[in-house]
Amino acid sequence: MKLSEYVEIASREYLNETGKTILDSRWVAEFFQDSGVLDEYPRQDLVAFADLVQKSLTRHYETTRRQRQLSVDNVIRFINRQRKL
Repeated sequence: MKLSEYVEIASREYLNETGKTILDSRWVAEFFQDSGVLDEYPRQDLVAFADLVQKSLTRHYETTRRQRQLSVDNVIRFINRQRKL
């Protein structure tokens, strides 16, 4: 499995388990060891892996935030159109 796939799996699992976008160091260390990242990538640094997971979490958060904002904007436009009628 590619390292990027491990990063995506870690970020999605973390979001599902905690609902948080700030990565917990204990959680990522446990994932790093238990998921097989350490076995498959023995030279991979835990801190560098955690940074990649945090970037992925931030990206997921920003995407979700933009989608919510678009939804709110659409509702506001709809309401404004209804008021004009």
